[in-house]
Amino acid sequence: MSALITFLRAAILAGAGLAGWSGSVLAQGLQSFDPATIERGRYIATASDCIACHTAHKGTPMAGGLVMSSPVGEIVSTNITPSRRFGIGGYTEQQFADAVRKGIRADGQALYPAMPYTSYAIMSDADVHALYAYFMAGVPAVEQATKPTELPFPMNVRASMKVWNALFLDDQPLPPAPGKSAQWLRGRYLAEGAAHCGTCHTPRGALMQEKKLLNMAGSQVGAWYAPNITPHPTAGIGSWSEEELVQYLRTGRLEGKAQAAGSMAEAITYSFSRLEEDDLKAIAHYVKTLPAVDAVENAGSVRSRFEQGHPGNELAAIRGKGYAAGMAGPQRGAQVYSANCASCHGADGQGTADGYYPSLFHNSATVSPTNLVATILQGVDRETKDGHVFMPPFGEQPNAVNHLSDDDVAALANYLQVRFGTGAPSVRPADVAQLRQGGPRSYLPLLAQAGVGAGVLALIVLLVVIVRRRRGGKA
Repeated sequence: MSALITFLRAAILAGAGLAGWSGSVLAQGLQSFDPATIERGRYIATASDCIACHTAHKGTPMAGGLVMSSPVGEIVSTNITPSRRFGIGGYTEQQFADAVRKGIRADGQALYPAMPYTSYAIMSDADVHALYAYFMAGVPAVEQATKPTELPFPMNVRASMKVWNALFLDDQPLPPAPGKSAQWLRGRYLAEGAAHCGTCHTPRGALMQEKKLLNMAGSQVGAWYAPNITPHPTAGIGSWSEEELVQYLRTGRLEGKAQAAGSMAEAITYSFSRLEEDDLKAIAHYVKTLPAVDAVENAGSVRSRFEQGHPGNELAAIRGKGYAAGMAGPQRGAQVYSANCASCHGADGQGTADGYYPSLFHNSATVSPTNLVATILQGVDRETKDGHVFMPPFGEQPNAVNHLSDDDVAALANYLQVRFGTGAPSVRPADVAQLRQGGPRSYLPLLAQAGVGAGVLALIVLLVVIVRRRRGGKA
């Protein structure tokens, strides 16, 4: 059989006049992978949550096209099916490994670190091989192009990412950890690698690099805030047991504490809820041993974000008034809540008895103003073996049934914070508008453009001076 494959490879190359070209790409079509390797690759792809980023909403799995907000602009995910024309079907295994672990495409161009290759860098050769087998033999090819990513200068110069990689990409294997259990080692490998928890939960520096000294201490991710998941008793999840963390990863819900939404809901739906129980336990065990950090949002609080707020309502203040009158008065937030939220979450914010609609007090969402607004705007859409959890978005276009204006959302968010959260209103309509557009933007592109502009201006001035001096010498 091997002789036949060698003969066919040589015949194809000779017939195409490509004797000088590596036969590895064409040989790929003749290469077979055993089912066990493909299945292992599928599991690793699930742990890596590839489908969440590389699938457009209501799109074909792995065909790309999802538009993701970042501080430097919108990034469009690519087609990673084995299509030779539009996907990665022409990648050799080495090119695939370089893309996964080094952020370098087959054509030599750099990927943007929205693709978490900085985490995947620690993945083993065996796991990368299994991933390659899965994507080449276990994923249907989709002949579909995606819109190219167009970032502002200088981010649109992909060569600049190679400089970024030289500064911030650590492609070394995980260091030894003598005395640590097999469960801890497995949890570290998954949490720091395939599951890439730090990509979202670790704060970023001025150049968008992860601040490793604040590992998992919380960070802004588009319109959402990925909270502190270190074991700090108030700033993080120190009040959670390992069993509770496993339950949250499996279901996206921990009654009286937290509900997964946004990108975390996607991670629950497509990744964590489908992992083996032992792997979930390993991740929980490792995360609970991280250094406790009190940093970033809500730092210094004496109570955890899971213990704040109490039931109550302001129905007496708005009863008997028309809707328009209530919207014009100081109880606008209460009016918006009564009209849009109370039918599910209850007049007192108590939720439903079965927990499908959660309580709004003792709920981390009402403590984080960013996630509170993002939840109102984008809703919740999460699906696990326990069922489908859905809350409609209220940030749709002005002519949509569920549309709330920036002023409406700000008033509602402040009402929820005062009534069910920390008691401190902190949301402005401008904050809502920013999150509606995808979250805060970085000043890095503007600073870089200003620096380039200043350099060009200085060069022009220098050239003018040189020309004038030469003319003066001739005169």
